[in-house]
Amino acid sequence: VQLQASGGGLVQAGGSLTLSCAASGRRVSISKMAWFRQAPGKEREFVAGVSRNGDTSYSDSVKGRFTISRDNAKNTIGLQMISLKPEDTAVYYCALDITAYGGINDYPRAYEYWGQGTLVTVSS
Repeated sequence: VQLQASGGGLVQAGGSLTLSCAASGRRVSISKMAWFRQAPGKEREFVAGVSRNGDTSYSDSVKGRFTISRDNAKNTIGLQMISLKPEDTAVYYCALDITAYGGINDYPRAYEYWGQGTLVTVSS
């Protein structure tokens, strides 16, 4: 299984950005998928996730501003980010959990496969 994240960049506060993660080797439709982020000097934290049946979950810090999506035909997931803040600056990682059932997990060790990360920088 390989995950390839893309779409990061530099954006001003209040702006928007959309990340994408392409999966190969396993269908995203039968996996739990998530986005995590890690800022310098901080632990990796959960951002958003989508379950097999399409349920979504968000961290409180991004709820209402970020939207996770899944495209089964393209075998990708996305993360639309609006109203970006400087504190959203981080490397964003997509992750895949092969567990078939249950809720979306918000801790990194639940996910077996990770993308390489894409840097999002929000300037003030």
